[in-house]
Amino acid sequence: MALQAIADEIYRHQTTAEELEKITLRYDGLTVEDAYAIQQLTIQKYTTAGDKLIGWKMGLTSKAKQQSVGVDEAIYGHLLKSMELRNPEVSLQGLIHPRVEPEIAFVFKHKLEGTDITPRDVWLATECVMPAVEVIDSRYKNFSFTLVDVIADNASSAKFYVADQAFSPYQFQLDQVGVVMKRNGEVSQTGAGAAVLGHPVRSIIEQVHMLSRTGKAIEPGMVVLTGGITEAIYIYDGDRISIEFEGMGEINLSIHA
Repeated sequence: MALQAIADEIYRHQTTAEELEKITLRYDGLTVEDAYAIQQLTIQKYTTAGDKLIGWKMGLTSKAKQQSVGVDEAIYGHLLKSMELRNPEVSLQGLIHPRVEPEIAFVFKHKLEGTDITPRDVWLATECVMPAVEVIDSRYKNFSFTLVDVIADNASSAKFYVADQAFSPYQFQLDQVGVVMKRNGEVSQTGAGAAVLGHPVRSIIEQVHMLSRTGKAIEPGMVVLTGGITEAIYIYDGDRISIEFEGMGEINLSIHA
């Protein structure tokens, strides 16, 4: 099967912000392994053009979400330098139907690899944790996809913003950090860190396990978005999104066309 041709098509739709039909409707027999291979081929097109891999993101980190799509593990995607927002402003240009969700980001000082790492290994490798927000944007029509589709589309990655202030990884019980997301002053979503596989550190462990299958790792200096703490909400021109992380400050996003 021509995985490169599929990757070329997805890359084209990611870079032109045009919707596409689910690839699983047009290509029979695609596996999860094929989908990750397509994701990798797509990312190679970005890096060949001068972009840089700076980290990873986790998706489907809520047990409820996993059950709703019939899977028993999370998924992951690549984070590129071009995806990181320098300021808390989101331009809707180049996006199709974007949503935002609050996350806890980990930044690493040591390499993490292998299939038998423990929470202790993760903490020893972690430089700091930071509040973050991810902009997700499926390239598929109506934000509708199967597991294979979404993995091939780099787990719906689009943009992300990491707050200015970093914290010691030992400062908070991250599973107990409460989050309140408001749109234009109205509470839209609430949650806590425990929504991410019970504790965000578990998300890192699963990330490393999945990367190890293809000989990859979390490298020093990389950032990892551990997964949405609440449901994602759609964003529109003129919206002001505020996300308060208990004890860790607030991110205020402005949305414009």
